[in-house]
Amino acid sequence: MPFRLLFATPFLLLLTNYSLAHNVGQSYIYLRIYEKSMQGRFELNLSEVNSLLGTSLKEGGTAHASAEDLEPYLTRIQRHLSENVSFSIDSKVQKISFTKSDILHVGARTGSFWLLDFSFDEVADIPETMEVRSNIFFDQDPVHQTWLMIEYNWKAGIHKNEAIPSLIFTPSSQEQRLSLTGSSMMKGFIAMIYQGMKHIWIGLDHILFLLALLLPAVISRFRKDNEHQFSRHLPTGSKLSKISPKFLEWGPWDKFRPAFINVLKVVTFFTLAHTITLSLAALNIVVLPGRLVESIIAFSIALAAFHNIRPIFQNEWLIVFGFGLFHGFGFASVLGDIGLSGEYLVLSLLGFNIGVEIGQIVIICLIFPPLFMIRRSRLFPHIFVFGSIFLILLSLYWFLGRAIGFDVFGEDLIVDIYLWIKGLISPTSTIS
Repeated sequence: MPFRLLFATPFLLLLTNYSLAHNVGQSYIYLRIYEKSMQGRFELNLSEVNSLLGTSLKEGGTAHASAEDLEPYLTRIQRHLSENVSFSIDSKVQKISFTKSDILHVGARTGSFWLLDFSFDEVADIPETMEVRSNIFFDQDPVHQTWLMIEYNWKAGIHKNEAIPSLIFTPSSQEQRLSLTGSSMMKGFIAMIYQGMKHIWIGLDHILFLLALLLPAVISRFRKDNEHQFSRHLPTGSKLSKISPKFLEWGPWDKFRPAFINVLKVVTFFTLAHTITLSLAALNIVVLPGRLVESIIAFSIALAAFHNIRPIFQNEWLIVFGFGLFHGFGFASVLGDIGLSGEYLVLSLLGFNIGVEIGQIVIICLIFPPLFMIRRSRLFPHIFVFGSIFLILLSLYWFLGRAIGFDVFGEDLIVDIYLWIKGLISPTSTIS
């Protein structure tokens, strides 16, 4: 295989996975299942709508239709959906009411999609199964498919699913049964733990804050009059001794276990702090502007890294707890992004925080042992000093971008590249 093709393969796989979300020749039905109600949304490709209604709505490219352009045809498309899609519980067809109309522009190739939100009028108790019939565009397109996806179901552990179908309707399979029996409180709780772990692993600013705390975790600062002594100091002439204040000295931890337990305590203190503000924000007791929160989170990385080379607090606990409060407000926005409502809020908060703590411990387990192994080497002072300086510069750049809009290179591009390396977004997302 040519090197160029080998290099391109990961990109092609990512693009394929990304494109599954919206394709030409497909329409979509999304369902949101709550504790005592159900809602849904149709997403119809405008090319199919034009074929059905005989219209010439602009489908994509440099020019595309707006929500106002769709308004004259709203009644006709709603009538078509009501006649060709039905949801039945115990053989009784459920009445739906359309609530909102909007448009989604996907891209020049795929085109635009008409979004029509609806709600179920009579569903008070969520059933175990539901009969669904769909024949939206089959008369116009014999190879058309309609995908039905559960976008949100807390008890099934589903949050913001946009690409994994539960049912696929074709001209030869227009009536199918949707099972909802896979729901349970435990599934929902475990899913929230996963969401917490996932957010830590994809949250670059949170990982960098942890890194700022881990760099000094394998060494310790102590006053000269402190009885605690170390078997061996860092190498003579190390940069640490030149940078640190005269009344402080440095020494590596002798044993792994007490050093590891100490850093776990510090990070757990961080979890305690963000749990407080995450709960307050989720309950709408205290809500801060997102721009302020994100700016302070960026500044927290800079201050923690600066404290490494020029200590400004007696101990790290003050930094960890103080800025952990603001990280909690940042976590609260995640719960909103995944579509969490007020249901099962206590279990959601508990599961999410447990997931964050597990995610942090995993990161510590990956970074701390290598740092501990090189703590006595001449390489470590360079990693410590220049690593802290790098964190200071990067986070101050982020702070300026978030606080006043100063963004020469683009923070979003930096974060997108990080997410792309981890395989969480497609290459086209970093370009756009």
